[in-house]
Amino acid sequence: MARKSPRSRKKRTPASRVPRASRTRATPRTRRAAARARAPSRGAARAAHPAKRTRRSVQAGARALTRRPRPALVRKRPARFAPPDPARIEAILGILDRAHPEAQTALHFQNPLQLLIATILSAQCTDERVNQVTPALFARYPDAAALAGARREDLEAMIRSTGFFRNKTRAIQACCADIVSKHGGEVPRTLEELTALHGVGRKTANVVLGNAFGIPGIVVDTHVSRLTRRLGLTRELDPVKIEFALMPLIPRDRWTVFSHWLILHGRQVCVARKPRCSICPLAPHCPRIGVTAAS
Repeated sequence: MARKSPRSRKKRTPASRVPRASRTRATPRTRRAAARARAPSRGAARAAHPAKRTRRSVQAGARALTRRPRPALVRKRPARFAPPDPARIEAILGILDRAHPEAQTALHFQNPLQLLIATILSAQCTDERVNQVTPALFARYPDAAALAGARREDLEAMIRSTGFFRNKTRAIQACCADIVSKHGGEVPRTLEELTALHGVGRKTANVVLGNAFGIPGIVVDTHVSRLTRRLGLTRELDPVKIEFALMPLIPRDRWTVFSHWLILHGRQVCVARKPRCSICPLAPHCPRIGVTAAS
C-alpha cells in the first residue's frame, strides 16, 4: 500500500483541555513552612524517642534533690559609733601639746582682712606659696575697697601662681564688695556674718575667728579630717559633721590650737599615703583606723 505524503495526512483536532487551577510557585520559605507542618512537634518527638540519660545528667539530678536551700542574706548593720574615752582624748591632747608647743597658722598676716584673703588664696595651694604672693598684693591693695575696685586682669596676674586664679579673683572681689557695702570695710567678728560673705565657708571663718580675733573655732581641713578618723575620734566624712562631732570632745578653749596641732602632725608625721607610725608619739593611743601601709 502506497504511503501518503505528509501534506495529505489529516490533522487531528486536539481535544479540548480543561484548564487547571493556577499553582503558586514554590519558594524556599513556603517549602520550609510545609516541612515544619509535616514534622512532628518537639514534645511528640521527645515522647516517641526519649533522650538517653547520661551519667552527668543523673548526677546533676541527684545534686538538685539533695541540695539545701541557701539561707537568705542578712545585711549586718554597722555598729553604732562609740564615743572615745575622755582619758584617751586627754592623753592625745597632752602629747600633741608637747610635740608641737608653738603651733600656729603658717599664713602671714597683719590684720583680719589680710588673713581672710590669704585663707581664700590657700585653697588648693601651699601656705608657703601664699606667703610669697601676699606681700606685694597687700602693698598694692591695702584695704577691702581697693581689692573690690581692682582691675580684674591685674589681680589675676598677681595671684596666678596660687592656682585657680580666676575663681579666687572673683571670690576675693565679691567678698570685699560685701565687706565694704555691709560692714563698712571691716571684717565681721561672728561666724554667721563671715559665712554670709561670698566665697567664705565655715573653715575660712573659723581660721579668721580663731587667729585674728581669738574666738575659738575648729578648722577642718584635709589633715584634720584624716587624723580624726585614724584616731577614732569620729567616722564622719563631711567637714561640717566632723566639726560638730569634735566640739563636745575637745575643750572649747583648745579648739583653735587643736586644729593647729593636727595640721602640723598631719604634715610632719601622719601623712596621707604612708604615715610614719614608727616615730609617732600618738601610737599607743591610736587605733590606726584605715591605715594599710605605714613606715
